[in-house]
Amino acid sequence: MNLQLVSLQFVIKWLLICIIVGFVVGSASAFFLVALDWATHYRESHTWLIWLLPLAGLVVGGLYHYWGASVAKGNNQLIEELQKSTQTIPLLMMPLILVTTVITHLFGGSAGREGTAVQMGGALADNLYLWGSKLTEKLGFKRDTAHFDRKIILIVGISAGFASVFGTPLAGTVFALEVAIIGKMRYEAILPSLLGAIVADYVCQSVWHVGHTHYVVSEQTPLIPTSLVWAMLAGAIFGLMGLIFAQMTHAWGNFFKQKLSYPPLRAVIGGVLVAILLIGFKAERYSGLGVPVIVEAFQKTINWYDFLGKTFFTSLTLGSGFKGGEVTPLFYIGATLGNTLSTIIPLPLSLLAAMGFVGVFSGASNTPLACTLMGIELFGAESAVFMAIACITAYLFSGHVGIYASQIVGGNKAPMKEINEFF
Repeated sequence: MNLQLVSLQFVIKWLLICIIVGFVVGSASAFFLVALDWATHYRESHTWLIWLLPLAGLVVGGLYHYWGASVAKGNNQLIEELQKSTQTIPLLMMPLILVTTVITHLFGGSAGREGTAVQMGGALADNLYLWGSKLTEKLGFKRDTAHFDRKIILIVGISAGFASVFGTPLAGTVFALEVAIIGKMRYEAILPSLLGAIVADYVCQSVWHVGHTHYVVSEQTPLIPTSLVWAMLAGAIFGLMGLIFAQMTHAWGNFFKQKLSYPPLRAVIGGVLVAILLIGFKAERYSGLGVPVIVEAFQKTINWYDFLGKTFFTSLTLGSGFKGGEVTPLFYIGATLGNTLSTIIPLPLSLLAAMGFVGVFSGASNTPLACTLMGIELFGAESAVFMAIACITAYLFSGHVGIYASQIVGGNKAPMKEINEFF
């Protein structure tokens, strides 16, 4: 009975905390999504803004160089705090990533939004925890679980940010538990992570009425031996694509760091390259989030090379120092790659687009369970098995390199001893 009483106390405590954190983070995500939507539409009706991308790069690079060095690691900083918990995330992370992401999108940079929402969520949650700790100390309460609580509150902030920006509370819950250590999950935080994700998603959609894009898988296919084999082949390709994207992004980042010692200049040069190539090749479809192209990939055959174009422009944009996330571009890459594969793999076009949507993200982020749940939340339970096959196979084939450099390996993706003995 003592265990049940402790569990009840745990549930009540974290429900109250998650209501507060979820409301704050969900509200921040709603504001961010509205600002991002405005920036996207304004740029699309004023395409000449792309020519100012180098100037935007100077602003973004300068803000982080002169004022944001303490939060420059972004998502990796949150992951490192989950692993070793050394210091509070500066609240500066929240407004800085918000402003610089909107600037990146306003002037045509190819980037996403997950990184922004996760960083806002983590920074807000961590500082709410800090303020709450100071308040409880002033009131004379002693807490013996401060270190433990802080890790959980960071997970809550991450899950709340992820869930509210995509409208996927289950995926947000598991993403926050999976992301820090490859091959291991943090089950001690599973309930707070779920509560934070649910509250934040509800606040974003139902309180502030900020919705999300809906994607439709219009065709299904029975799970038979041949479709299973084809789905696993597609998943392996998605995993390799996730690996390529991660390596290209890191390669661009290393290139700019080696060639240009002054950080703000990196984004300026990157902005010049992106602007010239976008306008010179009339490749505006690869700027910004690219949501219209993602929607198109579920409906009809598109350019076979769209996934390559988005990979190039996003890796260059982020590698040179612009801000945003990688996830929506990975959705774009995966959906368009799945669309292309439908010409050679005998599975329905919209189903392959959906499998690629979550599969490439799974391979690049090393979060297969979160991506499987995201596929189910976005595309329905009818596609659940195919989503799982794509995500888990992609995870296996993407290796241990991912978009989050601070991830540590908690377990091999495959039993290496058995593989070596087999060969």
